Amino acid sequence: MDFGLTEEQRMIVETTRAFVENELYPHEAEVERTGHLRMDLIRELQAKAIEAGLYAANMPEEVGGAGLDTLSWLLYERELGRANYALHWTCVARPSNILLAGSAEQREKYLFPCIRGEKWDCLAMTEPGAGSDLRGMTTSAKREGGDWVLNGTKHFISHADLADFAIVFMASGEEDTPRGKKKLITAFFVDKGTPGFTVRDGYRNVSHRGYTNSVLEFDNCRLPEAAVLGEVHKGFEVANTWLGATRLQVASTCLGRADRALQHAISYAAERKQFGQQIGKFQGISFKLADMAMELKAAELLTREAAWKFDQGSVTEADMSMAKLKATEVLAMIADEAIQIHGGMGLMDELPLERIWRDARVERIWEGTSEIQRHIISRELLRAVGG
Repeated sequence: MDFGLTEEQRMIVETTRAFVENELYPHEAEVERTGHLRMDLIRELQAKAIEAGLYAANMPEEVGGAGLDTLSWLLYERELGRANYALHWTCVARPSNILLAGSAEQREKYLFPCIRGEKWDCLAMTEPGAGSDLRGMTTSAKREGGDWVLNGTKHFISHADLADFAIVFMASGEEDTPRGKKKLITAFFVDKGTPGFTVRDGYRNVSHRGYTNSVLEFDNCRLPEAAVLGEVHKGFEVANTWLGATRLQVASTCLGRADRALQHAISYAAERKQFGQQIGKFQGISFKLADMAMELKAAELLTREAAWKFDQGSVTEADMSMAKLKATEVLAMIADEAIQIHGGMGLMDELPLERIWRDARVERIWEGTSEIQRHIISRELLRAVGG
């Protein structure tokens, strides 16, 4: 494994960082203050991102994306992650890779408009009673004539208010297994405006202001067979095939924010004087900085290794879980210590630290909680010895 970056990768990092600092940072205070991302601002920044070649960069070149390898894509995500989440996720959108699983007709209707910036997608799995245990979902899809009829409620669905359509996972049947009955899951495209499909305001969130969540309600929502994404009853297979790298995406955006917080802490420790000297010279502060840098490096290496293995075809679930787990927990530690180093000023909104600290909390919950990641890692260890 080569730890050096190619010339192209360095250019990706420099271009993305410059865009983040020049185009996104100036709007962070407004989004944080109002909790709202204006549509005119979205369109303005979206156009700039498209012009800069940063929009939908996660997509393959043959469908209009940048065609980045996994490591290059994650370096790009790391730089975007430095900014307010709503700004970088909405204005420099990365359509869900699961759209690549669609048929030719579905790609024309959903994938390509998202890549061109004409539509946004959202992914709906979580329910009030089914978060980590997705097999426990109660939303249902039942055949009726030649159609499917959907019923139930999803919640915590990110940016569904903005999205033009949802990719929804529904329990569509059951199968017998040695451990009892297991639900079968099917994925569907559901367009906004479909009768029986309602998007309601979600919950106020301490993390990621401006990045909304919604409640999705399905009341005898009727869909044609053509709305099925992938194969009937194979929703989890579709998700596992196309969504596996999302944990690495979370890890990378966390690394960007952690680095931003660390750089603030280093600068402050070098400038701030107490008792006649820079506070960075006191062991209580200098050791914090050393630990922060060391933990960030460890998380970075775990994430880069997983990215390299992903492209080699040898990545495991544990590799991605380790990267996600380490990066999210390191972000929380660095954000907290950066505030401690700044003292009272760290909690003031003149600096991005209190936002980074708040935003860090959700990262250990979504895309699989820290407990679920530890379960995946330990399960893989035990299976290797027949446990």
